[in-house]
Parts: sequence; structure tokens; C-alpha cells
Amino acid sequence: MKIGLTLFTTDQSMSPVDLAREAESRGFHSLYIPEHTHIPTSRRTPPPTGEAELAEEYKRTLDPWVALAAASSVTERIRLGTGIALVAQHDPVVLAKQVATLDHLSGGRVVLGIGYGWNEDEMETHGVDPRRRRGRTREVMLAMQALWSQERASFEGEHVRIPESWQWPKPIQQPRPRVLIGGAAGPKLFAHIAEYADGWLPIGGAGIKAALGDLRRACEERGRDPEALHIVPMGVLPDPSKLEYYREIGVTECVLRLPSGPDATVLPALDAFAKQLL
Repeated sequence: MKIGLTLFTTDQSMSPVDLAREAESRGFHSLYIPEHTHIPTSRRTPPPTGEAELAEEYKRTLDPWVALAAASSVTERIRLGTGIALVAQHDPVVLAKQVATLDHLSGGRVVLGIGYGWNEDEMETHGVDPRRRRGRTREVMLAMQALWSQERASFEGEHVRIPESWQWPKPIQQPRPRVLIGGAAGPKLFAHIAEYADGWLPIGGAGIKAALGDLRRACEERGRDPEALHIVPMGVLPDPSKLEYYREIGVTECVLRLPSGPDATVLPALDAFAKQLL
């Protein structure tokens, strides 16, 4: 089982450039950062954490593609991921170009962790109907995969339409960079993973073991090898017994949550987490 990291990167946190360099030097497998384009002050949507107020870092997130590109320039091995990217809120042609360019420049190290989104206020700014976000996410991903893998690509769907087009660079990883979908276990999520992704990003560890059989069956029904799935719990606060449990049930990568803050806050936690690699 690989061990990765996630940090809520902001203009007040440790730089993702410095963190990527320090994480790679300690032997961590991956670094994931989240995405929010903005937070409307209307705040009609309650925080996903169940708290009364939304944490400050949600308002201050760095752009993940720029941050990961900067991190890639000072590293050679560490995987660079989004945890998670809100792809429904993007133009698929532009996002396909950004992801492919990052994969090309980083030597094939991109992991595209995606989700359907929870902040309805944010979605609506981007013209996304919250009730239809799953369908739009699916079409954005299928359209991008066509652009990534075909010399002449087109897509015609309910939400996304792209005329036959050329687009380079192609990502090094083919037919797509690794795609992981975040969300709670269920038949809709698992059907999407089986159709256009490579694994599951459960947020927190509860219920993973019970759900893995359903996910594997969904993949088998589409003729995909369930043994090739990546199971990647995101935002874990580690202890040895929890990590051993994840190894036993077949988790392939566990992503530990660093506290969002300056170097003086993050580096001691990074050193403590590094002990889990021994």
C-alpha cells in the first residue's frame, strides 16, 4: 500500500512547491490538492463537514493546475493529484488541454481525482444545474478522454458538444491519466467508476470493506479487471492499526491529511507521517 498526502493549499499555507519537494525527499508516493474556484457569500449550501461555518481555507484555495505544475517542476517521482477536482465546472476542451499538458510536462505523473461537487452556490455560478451535475461530470470526462486518446476527436452529448478536432499534447498516460472518483458508495458512483475511471476515492474509511464487492462486480459487468482498481481513501488521520486494516482489505494507496497552515505547522506533521513509511 502506497502512502500519499493531501493539503488544503491556500495563499496562507505552506507552498505546494516546497511541500512537494519535502514530501518526495521523505519517500511519499503522492500529493493531492483540492479545488474551489470561489465561494459565493450567499452560503446557501451548508458546509460538507457538518459544522455551522465553512472553514476559512475553502475561500482561499490555490488553482490546482497551476500549483501542481509548479510542484512538478521541482520533483521527479511523486504523483501529483487533485483531491478533488470539480470537473463539471470546467470547459472540457480547456481542462483537457491543462491536464494533458501537466501530464506531458511531469512525465506522466498526474492523478485526476474528481467529484461531483457539494456547493450548489459555486456550481450555479458556472452554469451547472446541481440536479444534473453527475451527468455533466460524466460527459466532461468522456469528452476529455476522446481528446486525450484520439487523433481526431469529437463528442456529442446532452451537456457537452465538441466538433471533430485536433488537440495536442496527448497525455503520456493512455488512454487517460489515472482517474479516481470521490463519493459515497452506491450503484451510480460505481457505475461511473466502471465506465470511465480507474478507482475510488472514499472520503474517510467507513464502509469501504463492505462496498468493495459491489464495486468489483460493477467493473466485471463492464468487462474490466477489478484487480486493476485503485482504492484510495482520502484525508485519513493515520494510526498503525488503521493503516494495517487498509492493507488487509486491499486498499492500494492511503492519503494522509496534513493540517493547512504555514511551514511551521506542516513540517512537524510531515515528519510524523513519514514514520508510517518505515
